Amino acid sequence: MFGKKKNPVNPNSTDTLIGEGTIVEGKMLSEASLRIEGKVIGDIECCGDVMIGEKGEVHSNLQARNVINAGIIVGSVTTKGKLTITNKGRVSGEIDVGLLQIAEGGILQGASRMTPEQTRQVESESLKPVKGNRSSKPVKAEGEKEKANAS
Repeated sequence: MFGKKKNPVNPNSTDTLIGEGTIVEGKMLSEASLRIEGKVIGDIECCGDVMIGEKGEVHSNLQARNVINAGIIVGSVTTKGKLTITNKGRVSGEIDVGLLQIAEGGILQGASRMTPEQTRQVESESLKPVKGNRSSKPVKAEGEKEKANAS
């Protein structure tokens, strides 16, 4: 019982299904992928993918590796990977994604930002403190100053 190692969860496997007719309220944390055919009200943090079916409805700040939406999302969506909005899917809110794919008929209402994974890594590295810098404030890379002045 004690001392047994827990097997790591595969984020590629779907181990949670919120079925049609089910309403879930509250914060959800999942290490594996998640499929929603019902209604979720509350924040979702998922290490795997989130798939929302045609009858699925999410009122949430949603964070996942990838999101495939054929239903309704009201709230922010953040992915390191891709947000796919199918021809029946609707998203109303802010998105910050690596890639965006919207099928003909799909709807996105709100602000969008695309930040590819490579850009995210460069941005996080450029804000690291410089050795020998005694202040705790991050120092921007030289190229960042030029971009800020050009704006």
